[in-house]
Amino acid sequence: MRPMNDDPASTPAEQAQSPSEPPEPHVGGRWVSRVMMTAILLLAALILFFIGAAFLPRWWSHRVGDQVGQSTSSGIGLGLFYGTVFTLVPLLVLWFGFRKRRSVKVWLVMAIAAAVLAAPNLLTLGIVIGTGNAAHAGERTLDVEAPYFRASTLIGTIGAAAVVGALWLILFRRRRNKRTMKHLRDELRQRDATAKAAGDAATQTEKPSE
Repeated sequence: MRPMNDDPASTPAEQAQSPSEPPEPHVGGRWVSRVMMTAILLLAALILFFIGAAFLPRWWSHRVGDQVGQSTSSGIGLGLFYGTVFTLVPLLVLWFGFRKRRSVKVWLVMAIAAAVLAAPNLLTLGIVIGTGNAAHAGERTLDVEAPYFRASTLIGTIGAAAVVGALWLILFRRRRNKRTMKHLRDELRQRDATAKAAGDAATQTEKPSE
């Protein structure tokens, strides 16, 4: 006797080759998980911010003070070095990352890399504009152990930003001049082609009919 089959239109081989489709994920569940993940990341960033605001200014001021050693020349030189290098390199990274259309992930990675590279200047800026006890303690430490460091860092930062701005302006004008020259060459070719076509038409008109 033949085995009974609930679906006479399909064979056992066809039933084995057509597995059941997985259920579609619930859209609302995905959005809830994304919102929860975003909230957790924001909370973690907020906690890290407060921890950093209470710890990093003191830590950074002592690291700079150890490097300068109450020397005015060392404070000026180190400030110019930090201000120039750790402004120039992050700006170049941002320029390289954002000058072309890329994916959002690439832009995010470039922005994080630039922030990490600019960390020394950002730490100094946090001491200068900070209003907490740690920032005030960092200012006092820099006043005593690293004279002229903050002012030199500011000068180096402005100089590096000016260099990047001038380089961008030069390249921008160069690209614009190239586009203008290309446009002028295209117009000249078009005029030459029009003049040649008009001359050929005039020659055909003046040719005596046989």
